[in-house]
Amino acid sequence: MRFIRRRLAVLLLPLVAPLVLAGCQTGGVAAPAGVEAGAALQTSTPARGPFVAAANPLAVEAGMKVLRRGGSAVDAAVAVQAVLGLVEPQSSGLGGGAFLMSYEAATGRVTAYDGRETAPASATPELFYEDGKPLSFVDAVLSGRSTGAPGAVAMLAMAQKDHGRLAWRDLFDDAERLARDGFVVSPRMAGMINGPAPQARTRWATAYFTRPDGRRYQAGDVMRNPAYARTVAALANEGPGAIYGGRIGREIAATVAEAPHPGGLTEADIAAYRPLRRDALCRPYRIYVVCVPPPPSSGLALLQFLAMAEVTPDIGLGPDSPAAWVAFGRLQRLMYADRDRYVGDADFVGVPIAGLLDPDYVAARAALAPQVNGPVAAGAPTGSPPRGEDRTAEPGGTSHMVIVDADGNAVSMTTTVESIFGDGRMVEGFFLNNQLTDFSFTPLQDGHPAANAVAAGKRPRSSMTPVLILDGQGRLVGAIGSPGGSSILAYVAKALVGIIDWDLTVQQAVALPNLVVRGPMVGADTALIAPDIRVALGAAGMSLRPNTTETSGLHGAMWRDGRWDGGADPRREGVAVSEAP
Repeated sequence: MRFIRRRLAVLLLPLVAPLVLAGCQTGGVAAPAGVEAGAALQTSTPARGPFVAAANPLAVEAGMKVLRRGGSAVDAAVAVQAVLGLVEPQSSGLGGGAFLMSYEAATGRVTAYDGRETAPASATPELFYEDGKPLSFVDAVLSGRSTGAPGAVAMLAMAQKDHGRLAWRDLFDDAERLARDGFVVSPRMAGMINGPAPQARTRWATAYFTRPDGRRYQAGDVMRNPAYARTVAALANEGPGAIYGGRIGREIAATVAEAPHPGGLTEADIAAYRPLRRDALCRPYRIYVVCVPPPPSSGLALLQFLAMAEVTPDIGLGPDSPAAWVAFGRLQRLMYADRDRYVGDADFVGVPIAGLLDPDYVAARAALAPQVNGPVAAGAPTGSPPRGEDRTAEPGGTSHMVIVDADGNAVSMTTTVESIFGDGRMVEGFFLNNQLTDFSFTPLQDGHPAANAVAAGKRPRSSMTPVLILDGQGRLVGAIGSPGGSSILAYVAKALVGIIDWDLTVQQAVALPNLVVRGPMVGADTALIAPDIRVALGAAGMSLRPNTTETSGLHGAMWRDGRWDGGADPRREGVAVSEAP
């Protein structure tokens, strides 16, 4: 598939305000004086909704209903998540975690909400060891040990308290109705129910996914989940305390304690969970400012990639250029090498954020790109302690949403139960997460401690990278994000390059072929990449083979010419809906 590049507009315009954004970590980075870019600047018309993009039309409609009633973007996110947990349980849910980026239109403040799960108080660096040896990855996923204290509901409650307009109890009506009365099973959900994922074959999942006539649910069947209806009704009436310190939390702990390989998560661990409100991490890219969550999110790695791309001329050659794709793949290898060595929960280990984003370090790493024809070692940024490499596998049972309300407040949120149907265990109609398998299985690598080693109360490193995009005046112009495990960084980078550097619409950018290059691993939408680009990639040490991992599910939008240019990844079932204010 070829994508026709539109003519790039050269905008030699300085950023008109200093890069000092309330709620953002800017690190004193100076704004560029003049740059080339293909996407239009924010106009005098402030960006406003209603706009919702998410992975299932039923969830999008639930969010839109909240916005039509005068709800905020965060109010709508609560409703969208509640429905996604029912109709897309392979990806996210009440038993999982999330990162949420919030933009407040009245103040321009960008805030990162951290709802990442935490390891129980009993966790040790040898969490996934048995008889002195690590468990297999599948055994670890299906074990009770893989489940951390869930964070998505607590995080949404915190954000909704900060930014909500409607009553919390009024945000679950669609989820309760659909669970009680039934919803139509989508082709993607049916594929996961009947697919090879072992989580779909656990006793919990088998009981849920089997019809009264003994066959498994198929696309087009109507499915009901009365337990989920009771759960969201309890959340509506009791608030997050229904899980954190309530009956549902006790049932989660009891289910985690069941065989095989019982876990140590307790009712007290769940009750003690606290979401975190963090300063966003923001840096300039071309004429824009890109904001992401700080560690344990891997948004830092995305910012490093963009900084390297900005000093790599070949990136700007366009989607039909073999040289552009080769540069894109080589920069990924550099990005992942640094991410895999240095990023972890910064509340537990030192993460060299300033060093990884230092302009001199970035330029030196980018200068290596022409010689990168295979796996590359991590660099040594200022402030980096000796760390072991950690290429932990991250299955991609994840989802992303973008929401803008009528006042221009916005949410970019990535949410997950980690793998397909999490750990395969269910409590009160929803699946539990297997998030702790995102930790390094071995606490020492290369003779050094892994930044992402397990520790009690620690949050595992995440590839989730929800993005907000601002103009030079700190006004919202866009938002994007994706599921996809460790490939999330490549997917989001591709979309941003497509939108900003290659002047594509958001829909064109999210539909671009995927190319993921992490160490020796090269995955791609091979059939969609032009033959001359495949040849060039192979000559540069990136011989293509089909991406057999979870695909992208990009959802995003850019404010252009007084309207939202939205996009939903054609590889999934999502939609992007905008209504005139």
